[in-house]
Amino acid sequence: MNHAKIAAGRRQTLAIIGDKVLAAGDKKCCNVSDWRNIIEVAAGNVHLANNTGNVHSVGLLANGKVTATGWNKHGQCNVADWENIAQIAAGWRNTFGVTHSGEVIAAGRNHHGEGDISDWRNIAKIAAGDWHTVAITVDGMALSTGINTHGQCNIQNWRNLVDISAGYSHTIGLKSDGTVLATGWNKHNQCEVANWKNIIAISAGSSHTVGLQANGTVIACGWNDFGQCDVQNLRNVVEVAAGCLHTLVRLADGGLLAVGEFTELPKL
Repeated sequence: MNHAKIAAGRRQTLAIIGDKVLAAGDKKCCNVSDWRNIIEVAAGNVHLANNTGNVHSVGLLANGKVTATGWNKHGQCNVADWENIAQIAAGWRNTFGVTHSGEVIAAGRNHHGEGDISDWRNIAKIAAGDWHTVAITVDGMALSTGINTHGQCNIQNWRNLVDISAGYSHTIGLKSDGTVLATGWNKHNQCEVANWKNIIAISAGSSHTVGLQANGTVIACGWNDFGQCDVQNLRNVVEVAAGCLHTLVRLADGGLLAVGEFTELPKL
């Protein structure tokens, strides 16, 4: 599993640099200065119209434990007792962890069924949107739960997946052949990925979609009012993360770049 070394949320940017996690943005969700031995980060995200932007940040430790900071009104940061976790995801008001045995645990709000994951098994990757949760199994099949107003959960027939990501109300999946699938809310053309080829990583922002191509360049579609899709000139990229209003990338030399709004970067 490729652990996420960077994360972009509604009001925060996170990056694992050496043995530390660095953060920039809203101090309420960036209190990570004492985090150590973190191997993956996740940033709570939310569509611009949903609320004032309260979010949280999550870190996965090398020993399989989890830490979190930020908005905790719904208990989404109550993860201190989690163990044996292999991968994490942060939604708007919830947090998910995939265990090494492929089961899923959740913390936070579940008013719309987005946390109904107790019977999921053999999970390889999980992703959380605003009101829906998606995952892929070890054999490349897709699962979903939560609100389906825009068809964001209509992924039951997806096959041969190697990655999955959830936005505000859309879902994208990366197939083993480097093509991308998308479903859900498409007001801003965030699901227009049918022509994407040679993709090795994906990330769904609130209303935009980002793909990393095998040659280290980046492609994006969707809402671009803040320049979050202006990625055409990025080169030598090894990881991408889409937030609400910005897109973050990690370069092969370890550097960070961002486009869009709220693009303050952690000081390296």
